[in-house]
Amino acid sequence: MNILRNQNTTKHDYGHALLVAGAHSRMGCAILAARAALRSGCGLLTVHLPMRCVDPMQAAFPEAMVSVDPNDSVFSTLPSNIERYSAIAVGPGIGTSEATRQALLTLLSTKPADTPLVLDADALNILAKDIRHSTFNIQHSILTPHEGEYRRLFGDADPAAMAREYGLIIVKKSHRTRVYGPSGEEYENQTGNAGMATAGSGDVLTGIMLGMLSSNRLHTSVFEIVCRAVELHGKTGDLAVEKQSESSLIASDLIENLKHLSTDITVI
Repeated sequence: MNILRNQNTTKHDYGHALLVAGAHSRMGCAILAARAALRSGCGLLTVHLPMRCVDPMQAAFPEAMVSVDPNDSVFSTLPSNIERYSAIAVGPGIGTSEATRQALLTLLSTKPADTPLVLDADALNILAKDIRHSTFNIQHSILTPHEGEYRRLFGDADPAAMAREYGLIIVKKSHRTRVYGPSGEEYENQTGNAGMATAGSGDVLTGIMLGMLSSNRLHTSVFEIVCRAVELHGKTGDLAVEKQSESSLIASDLIENLKHLSTDITVI
């Protein structure tokens, strides 16, 4: 799908996304997710980072703005003015320290109810310790677990039932990723290949979702955007293996191929 943007627009018309990702020695996933988010259509991106991580992000990806956490090494404090962001993603590389757990709890309890929130990677690992005790308010969130993360969160429970019970969108990542909605919606993706079973691939998916959710100017349903993001993520891998082997594919190749695919599903 290739929908042209209205020519009389600015970056402010395509949303301001917030990515909370990265920790000391774990900056790669934050950079991958950030690159994917801006490649996916958002007009502005702020990455909330520990102090020691700011210089690597700005050197690797100057297009991203940064919000500096006062902690030297981990996510510990909520970014200011959380209500100004049009979509939020949390999790890649943040670790599972107690300071990070408390910061995530604060974010979940204070973010505006209508702001899309993607929870991935370490955010899911933190949730897995508390989800059954309702410590975290995760209603209306988007969870993106692979099989192991899903089992830590919900055990053997049916994902469709869990999506309904908790009021979530669950993106259960696998060879044929399935998306489950809070009202019983289901989608099975048919794109992608085995080469995408590589470090950082999930971080790229998180970034794609964040960028597309942030730039949603016609108020397309969140479920529809999430399904589209999953589809596009797979297509980036399919484009990659038209030019290289599956075994050589790395996550950066997926981002490189985003520029050949339209993620802009909202126009005026």
